[in-house]
Amino acid sequence: MSHPDPYGSTEPRGWDRPAPALPWPDTDLEPGPWRPAPAAPTHPAEPDTYARPDAYDTYAGPYPTTSRRHDGPGRYDGPPAGDRGRPDGPEHRGPWREAADDEYPTAQIAPVRDEPTDQIPAVRDEPEPEPPAGRRGRGRRRASAERPPTTTPTTSRAGRNLPAAIGVGVALGAAVVVPLFFFMPAFLAVLATAVGIGIWEMARAVRRSGAHPPLAPLVAGGVITVGLAWFAGPDALSLGLLVTVLGTMIWRLGDGPGNYQRDLTAATLIAVYVPFLAGFAAMLAAAPDDGHLRVLVTLVAVVLSDTGGYAAGVTFGKHPMAPTISPKKSWEGFAGSVTAAAAGSAVLLWVLFDVAPWWGALFGMAISVSAVLGDLAESMIKRDLGVKDMSNLLPGHGGLMDRLDSILFAVPVAYLLLAVFVPVVS
Repeated sequence: MSHPDPYGSTEPRGWDRPAPALPWPDTDLEPGPWRPAPAAPTHPAEPDTYARPDAYDTYAGPYPTTSRRHDGPGRYDGPPAGDRGRPDGPEHRGPWREAADDEYPTAQIAPVRDEPTDQIPAVRDEPEPEPPAGRRGRGRRRASAERPPTTTPTTSRAGRNLPAAIGVGVALGAAVVVPLFFFMPAFLAVLATAVGIGIWEMARAVRRSGAHPPLAPLVAGGVITVGLAWFAGPDALSLGLLVTVLGTMIWRLGDGPGNYQRDLTAATLIAVYVPFLAGFAAMLAAAPDDGHLRVLVTLVAVVLSDTGGYAAGVTFGKHPMAPTISPKKSWEGFAGSVTAAAAGSAVLLWVLFDVAPWWGALFGMAISVSAVLGDLAESMIKRDLGVKDMSNLLPGHGGLMDRLDSILFAVPVAYLLLAVFVPVVS
């Protein structure tokens, strides 16, 4: 009596069962003597962890078999005793055996041994071959009569284009001095224009912080402030500032309550910083008989302060004055500014106003200190806003406010000191 087929077939095993026909002739698969199948295990079947997918579920070895997916003669039940293979046990059951070394040629290759690296010749850096004569390197442009060589602008140690800065400075000085001595109302027009441009640059710069001060009332109020200071003096200057701020508040109501406080704060800063301080220059020029000289000595003191500070800072500057605000300013440059302004003002006030030289030197020192403070104040505003220059209107200088920063802080000090040293005669 045949044992039941453990794979689910109820037909008996034996020679009376025909072998399945193979789709190809294979003489190696000959039927052998029948052997009874092993008894079913009493413990639960464990999964075959070494089983391959069905597409590769045939045994390719020296033992006769057809497939695990069908029964028939020559069914593989495991390697013979003594054959190399996995240890016997339920966790190692499967139709795969360990391959012999002669079945894989790479098993006969000797292992790689570490060789000493001191016998390997060192790699030498070979120089790059020179390009043939008459050929230029990559990225270089040959200059000719029609195509001049490319030149970079000359910059100084302070980071400026020095020729452009000198040219623009001379042009600005001429635009101020010529109307100041030949046609005074034209100087008022120049001053009002400078105030309008300065307000535009400041309003444009503070927008980086999210503030949007209304430009129209600021420009109109700034021009009015300068005109009132020119014609009516200090009281009218304060009135002009008040009118500018109130007009800005009313104008800003039309844009709604969003960011109203921030916009109004920025507008007040601009109104005080540009037109109010510039109004003192208008009052200096409006002095009878010698208004043009008062403006001149103030501007010369500021120019001497900037020039002396630049020369001393470039030559001797080693100790930063305010590294977090303006890294290029040094204490040596500040000493040069004060010295140059004091010496020049002492001579100039003595010649023009017959003021004692020590009072003239004091005037120059005060103007120099206020000019440096004005420069630092604008540098702090620009650093807070994250801008390098207020604009790129003036080559080599940045914006107009980058030139007015020292003057705007200097003119109130000059107005007060000259009112004491050289009283105005009505």
